Amino acid sequence: MSSDQNTPRGPIDSSRVPRYAGPATFARLPRLDEVGTADVAVVGIPFDSGVSYRPGARFGGNAIREASRLLRPYNPAQDASPFALAQVADAGDIAANPFNINEAVETIEAAADDLLATGARMMTLGGDHTVALPLLRSVAKKHGPVALLHFDAHLDTWDTYFGAEYTHGTPFRRAVEEGILDTSALSHVGTRGPLYGKQDLTDDEKMGFGIVTSADVYRRGADEVADQLRQRIGDRPLYISIDIDCLDPAHAPGTGTPEAGGMTSRELLEILRGLSSCNLVSADVVEVAPAYDHAEITAVAASHTAYELTTIMSRQIAASR
Repeated sequence: MSSDQNTPRGPIDSSRVPRYAGPATFARLPRLDEVGTADVAVVGIPFDSGVSYRPGARFGGNAIREASRLLRPYNPAQDASPFALAQVADAGDIAANPFNINEAVETIEAAADDLLATGARMMTLGGDHTVALPLLRSVAKKHGPVALLHFDAHLDTWDTYFGAEYTHGTPFRRAVEEGILDTSALSHVGTRGPLYGKQDLTDDEKMGFGIVTSADVYRRGADEVADQLRQRIGDRPLYISIDIDCLDPAHAPGTGTPEAGGMTSRELLEILRGLSSCNLVSADVVEVAPAYDHAEITAVAASHTAYELTTIMSRQIAASR
């Protein structure tokens, strides 16, 4: 906090220090160790040992931080100054074993437990989608089974890959099996592309997921989709997990498993803004792989996505005080 303990400490003043100078914390916010505690902790997980195609998402968190240098403290789309409403701080990275997925999952869960125990909500920067499972485990310990909005080109409810239960394509099947999701309020958004077979959709439906494809978003529009999602979620505690490949490769080329025909970054941001009344308890943005990016297109989209999510959380924290 600043000298006034009730005033959040915000980003570095860009009129004094150019945006491209200094360490790249998220949105140029203070580190968690500089403020002691935070209402929203932005944490990176540099882990991509669960990918099935192109690696590189282990570098995603820092790429998002670099792209977030251009974020500004007032969000006109939500008419809010998120970093003045609540203390948001960069909590650094969770260091997970890249050679042992089971151990990495345990490490991530324990670190998330520690952050949530401080009273913070988490805004996680991945990393591949494997990390969503330990994060959901941790959030469910605090809130009970949570509603889930999963933005992705893919279902991520497959059973195993090469016999492995923990991969970036399986986290939400494991989460359903473990009882940490509220199966009356589960939705995929932005799905598209070929599947292994129709049984994939049948299995997914049995788990309780509703599906809003990228074509649905195109035909129905962001406002109608957001309204449908709000009705499905209600007032339940909500976790939002965003695989950046929910966006079309034109808007997010820097990712591991791109699929043609995705949403635009504008559609994603507008849907998220339409969810501002939902009880968002934590969120993640994953699968940014900067080695395949160009001109930070993907990282910029991811940084703005995290900014909208952070704004929603900050507004709700301020309203609850």
